[in-house]
Amino acid sequence: MNRAIPLVLITALLAGCAEDEKPAPIRPVLYTEVQQQNEQILGRFAGNIEARVQSTLGFRVGGRVARRLVDAGAEVKAGTTLATLDPTDQQNALRASEGDQARAQAQWINAQANARRQQELFDRGVGAKANLEQAQTELSNARSNREQAEAATRQARDRVDYGTLKSDFDAVVTAWHVEAGQVVGAGQEVVTLARPDVREAVFDLPVELADGLDDQVQFNVASQLDPSIATRGRLRELAPRADAATRTRRARLTLEDTPPGLRLGTAVAISLTRAQQPRSLLPAAAVQEVDGQSRVWVIDSKARTVHPRNVQVVGREGEQISVEGLAAGDKVVSAGLSELKDGQQIRIDEGVAP
Repeated sequence: MNRAIPLVLITALLAGCAEDEKPAPIRPVLYTEVQQQNEQILGRFAGNIEARVQSTLGFRVGGRVARRLVDAGAEVKAGTTLATLDPTDQQNALRASEGDQARAQAQWINAQANARRQQELFDRGVGAKANLEQAQTELSNARSNREQAEAATRQARDRVDYGTLKSDFDAVVTAWHVEAGQVVGAGQEVVTLARPDVREAVFDLPVELADGLDDQVQFNVASQLDPSIATRGRLRELAPRADAATRTRRARLTLEDTPPGLRLGTAVAISLTRAQQPRSLLPAAAVQEVDGQSRVWVIDSKARTVHPRNVQVVGREGEQISVEGLAAGDKVVSAGLSELKDGQQIRIDEGVAP
């Protein structure tokens, strides 16, 4: 009877050891795959593609706009007629000037004849010197009047030409500021032209960010409708003063190249980036704090196990954390971290990965 008691105790101890050595359960997990970020995004802004060279034209004389010959958005060649004024007033002024010129020409011819006649009489000794001098003075005045009349006629003829507004270069019509029938003054804004060959991106930059720009900042420009149409830009001009209402400064970027899709007026998205040490953006739930050290659980896909790895937190963006210490393609557990142990078997169910 006494010999049976030790046997029962040994059996109980063996059963306890078997329970202690029972393997940890296989746990299902959610995970996220690490993607490296080599650039720091400083901000994204909306802008437009504009021409670097824009000119606002106006008539050099005043009058009533008779016709507008092209519409906004039209492409025009150098010398293309854009608009005309009613020529009636200018043509009347030209005819009056031509009449004055003809009268001055006739007076000059008469003065020439009189001067020759007085010279001949004086040479024969039958003419008075005073008459000769008076004839020469009248000839000089007639010459001046003729030249003045000729200049006035040329000016009147030019004013008729000024009633036709033409493009000085190949351009795109971006805006009209007057309508047909409207009376305009000399030099008043009539139409704005833009040269399409040199385009740039224009946007407003917050003062705080504008003050911190340096040579390391890169500008990426992409079409808002089709982000695949993209290029890089270089800061050409930054407004020296901020807009009092918006607290922004107008920035203009020279484009490295100008894809056909980035036409004048195209809405673009402009992102500012700066190179940085490779880092990863993870959900906040994927990072544990243990004894003052940040760590994550990295999945061994072949062995279907997890292992802790220390990381360095370098930034927080809302519900996400930027860390260093991971490689691109690493799979990191994003839920249920508190139940994990080093080397624990896990199960990745189909469709549970974010």
